[in-house]
Amino acid sequence: MHPGCESVYSGRGTGFTLIELLVAMFIAAIMFAMGYGAIRQGLTTHESLKEQQAHLLQLQTAMRVMEQDFAQLAPRPVRQAVGSGPAQPALQGSPPGTQPVVALTRAGWANPAGLQRTALQRVAYLLEDNTLKREYWTVLDPTLASTTVKRDLLTHVKSFSLRYMDYSRQWQNEWPQVTGPGAAPGTEAWLRARPLAVEITLDTDDWGKIVRIIETPA
Repeated sequence: MHPGCESVYSGRGTGFTLIELLVAMFIAAIMFAMGYGAIRQGLTTHESLKEQQAHLLQLQTAMRVMEQDFAQLAPRPVRQAVGSGPAQPALQGSPPGTQPVVALTRAGWANPAGLQRTALQRVAYLLEDNTLKREYWTVLDPTLASTTVKRDLLTHVKSFSLRYMDYSRQWQNEWPQVTGPGAAPGTEAWLRARPLAVEITLDTDDWGKIVRIIETPA
């Protein structure tokens, strides 16, 4: 046998024994497993952060859109889509548990295409399948043939409710006021009435309960 080969099998000189090779491979396998676990955990954390950021952006966008709508609340009732019934109030806040939660007329409807239409817009908010949605009509006074455009604003919503501050600075769950001082229901003043402020309450899976108060141009 060549003298240089003796150390490979006998462990003498500069060679490695079989046990040493097995131990080295075992340690390398452990380090590989630890590294793979760390990489996988990092990827999972990254995806979770991206999802949370997306939900946060949704929340910020939803709040901004609602703030713009209520801050430009216009005292313009709209007619019923069916028949010649009573007009719908400029702001119609439904009783708790009723859909849509609120419908309103807002000013400042952007018109970048220069279409021949009013700058007023009728919008509504509703909660369907734990998703807060915004709906608007393509015309201000709808008919049966009128179409609407619906947009998902925020997902993972447990509940969505509104309260309205009246002129005595008391919070009401419905609007216009069905009882109390003020114009009689159905009158022009009652249809055009606007609250001093609107309180928005969102209960979400990700961020818990969020309350926002928006002052209106009453």
